[in-house]
Amino acid sequence: MAEYQRETRVRAPLEDVWAFHSTVDGLVALTPDWMRMRVESIVGPDGERDPEVLDTGAEIRASVRPFGVGPRQRWTSRIVERESGEGVARFRDEMIGGPFAHWVHTHSFFAADDGTTLARDHIEYELPGGAAGRAVSPLAVVGFEPMFRYRHRRTRKLLEE
Repeated sequence: MAEYQRETRVRAPLEDVWAFHSTVDGLVALTPDWMRMRVESIVGPDGERDPEVLDTGAEIRASVRPFGVGPRQRWTSRIVERESGEGVARFRDEMIGGPFAHWVHTHSFFAADDGTTLARDHIEYELPGGAAGRAVSPLAVVGFEPMFRYRHRRTRKLLEE
């Protein structure tokens, strides 16, 4: 299984960073325009449409068309874990439909004594295609590294102002 991780220090309290990342508005704000993302639907764990907070069991159906090229790629994620405690918060989403054979994304947030927050994205992923997909999976980082670099810069810009 290939893995990718990126982290950044945000000059904002954990509560603010956690709240921002807990909504679909946060997801939309952090997705680069060049991805041409459309949120098709969001359903909460109790079947509620467009829940305010993406809680455990929520499903997000979206599509992307990077750079406006090719057909739209559908992507469905489910929040499978969400927890927060003293100085730590995290949630994990799994792709249950989309372009990867496997995709698990853990979003972790850690409060620091100086009032800042360490935000970390950790992804376990695998491309489709069996053994061939597994062999080239580490190269996929070339495609999504720019998106995560953007997400982290954008998080700082939106939450530090």
